[in-house]
Amino acid sequence: MSAMGAREPRSLAIANQKGGVGKTTTAINLGTALASIGERVLVIDLDSQGNASTGLGISIEGRARTSYDVLTGGASLFECAQPTAVPGLSVVPANADLVGIESTLTDQNRAFRLRDALSALTAHLRNVPPEQNFNYILIDCPPSLNLLTLNAMAAADAVLVPVQCEFFALEGISQLKETIDQIRGTLNPALEIQGVVLTMHDARTSLSKEVADNVRAFFGAKVYETIIPRNTRVAEAPSHGKPILLYDFDCAGSQAYIKLATEIIERERENKAA
Repeated sequence: MSAMGAREPRSLAIANQKGGVGKTTTAINLGTALASIGERVLVIDLDSQGNASTGLGISIEGRARTSYDVLTGGASLFECAQPTAVPGLSVVPANADLVGIESTLTDQNRAFRLRDALSALTAHLRNVPPEQNFNYILIDCPPSLNLLTLNAMAAADAVLVPVQCEFFALEGISQLKETIDQIRGTLNPALEIQGVVLTMHDARTSLSKEVADNVRAFFGAKVYETIIPRNTRVAEAPSHGKPILLYDFDCAGSQAYIKLATEIIERERENKAA
């Protein structure tokens, strides 16, 4: 507990080395769902495409300070965090500057830049009222195991893995688990898999059920009960610069992310009680 009575934020890297599995969609909409039920959330966009920033309504012109500035030491996370249209949800945006981060950072400490920035943020938050604190920090990772993903995993308390219910879904899953094990052995001994969320599920197909069963067989209790359905409204929302809960609150996708947020909070409570 801090002097102001607020708990330290829980940081989750949303990662999967396979592209197109719903990482950014999960970062945007899980963050919004958590905020909608009273949590204070910071999304850190670590993808050079900046899709999480766009999906939360931050224009390219509005990204004066970005995660690139955080990693290169030009600004703190607190200085880069911007409020969004969702009360209680802020974002550290990203832009194409991140493309050159590998050649920009050449020192031995380069995999720990985000960890150090998060430590500084946590220290800062100990001296602010609870209503200005963050309960959750969600890190949207790029779809590859590069320096950005290593920074996220070195900094995070745990990894949240989105897996799409489509053919080749398990491709790379064992590799991702091996990567997490390697990072636990080198960069971040405390890193754990927070959970696995099944995305793009189509209840009409036997393939979706088969993939879901296979993922549950591989990860066991780590897989959340909540499944994110394939939903046209979820796919449309980012083009309007809105999370799905603002774009269409009543659609199946919105309700699924609210259920997921609730399940994550419940799992956190169970872990602390254990």
